[in-house]
Amino acid sequence: MVERTGGEREPADDEALDRPLPEKVRRRVVALTGDALGGFGIAELPAPLRQYARFTPQRRVRFAGNAMAAALEGDPVFRQRVAERLREALPELTEAVEEGTFPAAADPVDVASVAYVLRPQGWTKLVAAAGEEAQRAQAERADEEAQRETARLREELAKARAAARADGERLRAELEAARKEADSLHRRLRSAQSDVKRGEAAVRKARAELEEVRSAAAAEKAAAENEARRLRARLAEAESALEASRRAVREGRSVEDMRLRLLLDTVLDAAQGLRRELALPPVTHRPAETVEAVEPGRMTPRDIARRALSEDDPALLDQLLALPQAHLVVDGYNVTKTGYPSLPLEKQRLRLLGGLAGLAAQSGAEVTCVFDGADLAVPVLLAPPRGVRVLFSKQGQTADELIRRLVRAEPPGRPVVVVSADREVADGVAAAGARPVSSVLLLRRLGRT
Repeated sequence: MVERTGGEREPADDEALDRPLPEKVRRRVVALTGDALGGFGIAELPAPLRQYARFTPQRRVRFAGNAMAAALEGDPVFRQRVAERLREALPELTEAVEEGTFPAAADPVDVASVAYVLRPQGWTKLVAAAGEEAQRAQAERADEEAQRETARLREELAKARAAARADGERLRAELEAARKEADSLHRRLRSAQSDVKRGEAAVRKARAELEEVRSAAAAEKAAAENEARRLRARLAEAESALEASRRAVREGRSVEDMRLRLLLDTVLDAAQGLRRELALPPVTHRPAETVEAVEPGRMTPRDIARRALSEDDPALLDQLLALPQAHLVVDGYNVTKTGYPSLPLEKQRLRLLGGLAGLAAQSGAEVTCVFDGADLAVPVLLAPPRGVRVLFSKQGQTADELIRRLVRAEPPGRPVVVVSADREVADGVAAAGARPVSSVLLLRRLGRT
């Protein structure tokens, strides 16, 4: 007899399975044991299971499944403790199994699992019946799955056949189109070969004509060279005669020039002697300067701004450059990238400098064009046009800094006009006494010439 938890004793288990426990029943038994294991103390567990006491039920099933199955089979006391937990967790099912009834709505696997743990009279039959029922259900499910898989495969086969027929028809149509295209290409190839032959014949004819033209040109060249030699000889004779005539003219004029220079020197010496004798000082003032009156003030670049001209009127730039000793300083790349940014930098510089040369010739003002050279690996080779000074900033220095240095180098009161669309540059040169104007104004003025 084996003693139960409450002091009851039950008959010894003399029944045994004649075949291995069905796999589904075994997994269910292990799961029920893993759930019940958490309610035991360490001392209530067999020694092999104590290390898994703190595991979660899922981890117990994963890592201690074989150990729990072996403990249920070989340790009756542990099995009885698990049975008590099952009676508390599944009271209706355990009561039905102990009474020997088979609940119709119960899962056969659950019934077999509970019977294996409780082991009532005839439990082996319940386990065997549950195993057979599970196998039968599995077979039915496998048969249904096979039928569904067969239907699916038949449907896929029908679709594949339809797709194969469609692909075959499409490929036949493409093959027919390819054949027609090949025939067309063959015809074009034959036509092209005929054109090539005609072209080769034309090339041969053109080469023969070219040889004839070259021969005629060589003859004409030889005749031209002979004529050129004859003309050079006549030109040399004419130059010799011209030089002789010039020499004769110079010799005739030298006597008259000598007489005139001698007379001029005599007058100058007499005037110098008279100035020394009278001790006359140099003339520094004029009689009109002794008359008291109110003189007009000098016009500055700031006075131009008060006239009735808008800031984008090209006439404003003409008035600024008309001031005495005006100096125009141009931020080169600022103007070119505003007016024609799509051109290469070299063509931008040449176009701007050409326009500034014309403006300098028209206004007579001093013109300085500044380009940014801080990123240049080597100096730019450039021949500045007449009347325009071209400067590049040094390494580590920007064109804006060079413009400010040029403005600060001018004496106070000199009209300095700076062309730049950079607001920081405009504010800086205005504070130094220069007059800033926009790049668009210069471009409009250059476009007017």
